[in-house]
Amino acid sequence: MTARPPATTPTSRASKREAKRDAKRESKRSRQEAAADGIPAQPGSAPSPTQPPRSHPPQTPIGRIPVQDVQPCVDDGLRPAKSVVDEAFTIRATVFREGHDAVNATVVLTAPDGTEQHVPMTCTNAGLNTWETTVSADRLGWWTYRVEGWSDPYATWEHDAGIKVAADIDTQLMLDEGIRVLERALAEVSRPADGVAVLEDAVTALRDTSRPPAARLQAALDPAVHAELAQRPLRDHVSPSRDLPLLVERDRALYGAWYEIFPRSEGAVRDPKTGQWQSGTLRTAADRLPAVADMGFDVVYLTPIHPIGTTARKGPNNTLDAGPDDPGSPYAIGSPDGGHDAIHPDLGTFEDFDAFVARASELGLEVAMDIALQCSPDHPYVTEHPEWFTTRADGTIAYAENPPKKYQDIYPLNFDNDPAGAYAEMRRMIQVWIDHGVKIFRVDNPHTKPVEFWQWLIQDVAASHPDVIWLAEAFTKPAMMHTLAKVGFQQSYTYYAWRNAKWELEEYVRELAGDAAAYMRPSFWPTTHDILTPYMQFGGPAAWKLRAALAATLVPTYGIYAGYELTEHVARPGAEEQIDNEKYEYKDREWYRYEKGGDLEGQSLAGYLKRLNEIRRDHPSLHWLRNITFHPVDDENIMAFSKRRTLPDGTDDIVLVVANLDPHSTRESVIHLDMPALGLGWHDQLAAHDLITDQSWQWGENVYVRLGPETEPVHIVEARRL
Repeated sequence: MTARPPATTPTSRASKREAKRDAKRESKRSRQEAAADGIPAQPGSAPSPTQPPRSHPPQTPIGRIPVQDVQPCVDDGLRPAKSVVDEAFTIRATVFREGHDAVNATVVLTAPDGTEQHVPMTCTNAGLNTWETTVSADRLGWWTYRVEGWSDPYATWEHDAGIKVAADIDTQLMLDEGIRVLERALAEVSRPADGVAVLEDAVTALRDTSRPPAARLQAALDPAVHAELAQRPLRDHVSPSRDLPLLVERDRALYGAWYEIFPRSEGAVRDPKTGQWQSGTLRTAADRLPAVADMGFDVVYLTPIHPIGTTARKGPNNTLDAGPDDPGSPYAIGSPDGGHDAIHPDLGTFEDFDAFVARASELGLEVAMDIALQCSPDHPYVTEHPEWFTTRADGTIAYAENPPKKYQDIYPLNFDNDPAGAYAEMRRMIQVWIDHGVKIFRVDNPHTKPVEFWQWLIQDVAASHPDVIWLAEAFTKPAMMHTLAKVGFQQSYTYYAWRNAKWELEEYVRELAGDAAAYMRPSFWPTTHDILTPYMQFGGPAAWKLRAALAATLVPTYGIYAGYELTEHVARPGAEEQIDNEKYEYKDREWYRYEKGGDLEGQSLAGYLKRLNEIRRDHPSLHWLRNITFHPVDDENIMAFSKRRTLPDGTDDIVLVVANLDPHSTRESVIHLDMPALGLGWHDQLAAHDLITDQSWQWGENVYVRLGPETEPVHIVEARRL
């Protein structure tokens, strides 16, 4: 007989259900404890009794008054924000506290010598606790800044007393508490005699029982009391953020007008009988400097001046059939005559280079050198340091490619095979040019070299030469462009040449003048020796005026390539660059024909460029990036923006720019000026003086404009309150 299992009674079934519930509760508890200790829970498995509990990593104290999201903050404070001397920029943070007591905030700006400047902040959005202020640094070097949140006893008392005294609730108590706050302010904060007198008078008034309570209170709320406590506040529970780094550099790091030349073309002569060229030299190039300086440029930028290889030398228009007299691309650097630390024999000697730099300095020009870290197959590095290049499977050295483009005359440097040796040699080479007076380097294609190399190089140079400036020629993805700026490049080429529509220009400049301006400074170039966009090919003289004017006023640093004055607009078929490109041949522009007395006098934009640079120099508002405001315009082809800067005498320098972006037709429209952004009331009137045409108008909030190729494509207006 088979035995049956015992019958299950109601009591035994309840016990089993209870046991299951207990097991579930224990399992849940175990999972929660495991999660709290950072241990992933394994469903269905019990925690190991041998597993040690994990502790939480220590957290940075938040402070009695929380201070969060301090901006600017570059890469979480790992890299410095940047400014130049006296450049104003905004620091903001979120500052709040529990309860209803008043909170306040201060920026502490610490100079390289350790002296501190305390700048009051203002709450710009009470609901979101956003505090802001504008600061500037008055000398070069490494600074820090922090935000201090603090409890404000005076503001707390002012708020409460204002309510209670008016309602006659605890009136005497509130006045007595005011006395206590002001006496603390006198005892705990050092202040000048006039400040002491202001607060003592307020205390006396609060104690004067012969006066009505409202009058006693009002004496303690007097503007003079507010002003004294705003400048030297009584602060409780001061809670600082961490110190963030700020690098303050010289003015040229932010502001400047560049002029690019190929030295070999300046003074180059072609024999009319044989067709053979005689190269220009550094001495003949120096003869061009007075004209460059007369146009008002600050920097003359030299494309590479080093010896050029003959192996795979490029011929006219980037062809592969160079003749014996073709000079080759100056970017194919290196020959038996030397490499990056040598000068092409056709251009002269270091004595000639020193004379060029000296002449530029006499004329108020700085010299920028083009640094292209790449080599011709004939460069001494190729035989002396083959490990600095990439060797392919067939044993050949890889030449540069950017498919479908091929650069058979160039070997890229590979910094990974021998970083110590390659880094040291590049640093030595840069020092050669610094020793010969160069303080600005325009770096060709830095995005094709390791970012850590640039960080090391720029920092090492800055340790002994902090006035050296680096411009990145990096037309590449935003992440790389921004990172190059963060690790040290003071300036960067941009996408300006390809931004033509109003919406994309405004969007792009807002990005550049926004958070990115804390570390990246844009340089606008309408054309370069490599870039000639369809807009410039087919836009006519109006396009060339317009794009120069926008580049010169939208951002503080801009540049042009020689020949811009002559609107050299014909492109090589199938390429967005000039035909008969100067990168592969000599070019005699016969400047004398466009100068006074020449047969083409008046057909150059040199006078227009000179006027742009005069306007830039005369108006400090155009020296800054972050002070731009765009104004609505009814026509989508007309853009309006302003720049405003308060000068040391308290007056405002205001420049308004209105541009017709359509170079082919005249357009009429209405601008709707943001009057508060100009420091004015909505119903104020402006005296508007066009600095290009010398016309004057009276403008208000709504302004009619008419611009086009038959008049002028751009108004650049000096504005002042009537």
